[in-house]
Amino acid sequence: MRFPWKLNYDLTKYIISNKLQKIEKYPLVLMLEPTHLCNLACSGCGRIREYAETIQQMMSLEECLRSVDECPAPVVTITGGEPFLYSHIYELIPEVLDRGKHIQLCTNGLLLEKALENMKPHPNLTLNVHMDGLEETHDRILERKGTFKTAIAGIRKAKSLGFRVCTNTTIFKDSDLVEIEMLFSLLTDIGVDGLLVAPGFDYEAVGENLFLQRREIEKKFEEVYRMSKRFRFWSTPMYLRFLKGEKKLACTPWGNPTRNPLGWKAPCYLITDTHYPTFREMMAKTDWDKYGVGKDPRCAQCMMHCGFEPTVVNEIGKSWKDILEMIIWNFS
Repeated sequence: MRFPWKLNYDLTKYIISNKLQKIEKYPLVLMLEPTHLCNLACSGCGRIREYAETIQQMMSLEECLRSVDECPAPVVTITGGEPFLYSHIYELIPEVLDRGKHIQLCTNGLLLEKALENMKPHPNLTLNVHMDGLEETHDRILERKGTFKTAIAGIRKAKSLGFRVCTNTTIFKDSDLVEIEMLFSLLTDIGVDGLLVAPGFDYEAVGENLFLQRREIEKKFEEVYRMSKRFRFWSTPMYLRFLKGEKKLACTPWGNPTRNPLGWKAPCYLITDTHYPTFREMMAKTDWDKYGVGKDPRCAQCMMHCGFEPTVVNEIGKSWKDILEMIIWNFS
């Protein structure tokens, strides 16, 4: 099975429960950003620019746990910033796991080797390491020498200790897909459990000329889709078909709500119009009909997984062909 059976079970049970209760809008993944501090200053990162004035702020442990309790999503992505810079990270992880949640802990890998000394493998914990290319490319994108070697060393140690590890790769305008395939081969050889891919999206906090327009995304992801037949991708086949222009999907902005030191970020992970003090307020007061491709110009080029993978969940049940594709993919 491609995903852990417990994650499959918990997600399926949660989705069916919402369907039976006729709840239309429900979250799947809580994006928890306890801090925006980072040990890098990458040109493609919007967080360190958007939150420059508040970057020193951190959520308290109590705020983090209250947010986890507020949001019914079965999966919590602990991100940032760099989550290993959060002062309560080693208290937060077991508390979230004790609540029966699944954790995706997103890291650039620079502090991973040391962090493993304070962590234990858990069936509901996945370490998600950002990898954007082989050594020269990865170090250039992260704008620091040695980041590739450090991250790879952290992944190797994590696997040797029994942790589940996936990687997340952003495909930029100048990404060499031959090199990306070589990266995936390397990561597979060292035992990475899954590969996530997403297109670089030029959102409002970033002005760099790194990102792909929609037609460029579709062209690049035709080849990425072919790679998904060879490697253990965790990006779903329907999402990949959407990225290569074969499938039409609408955004589900409430699917991955974001909580950070300023509150519940609305309307989505990438666009900020306001912050709400509670999850309930964010869900009730956000005018969801205003957002999406063809509605808000900021959404025009977006094909990010945080908005469209939740849509896949709702679309799968509408077609037996899609259901069969998902079952075969998950068990292959």
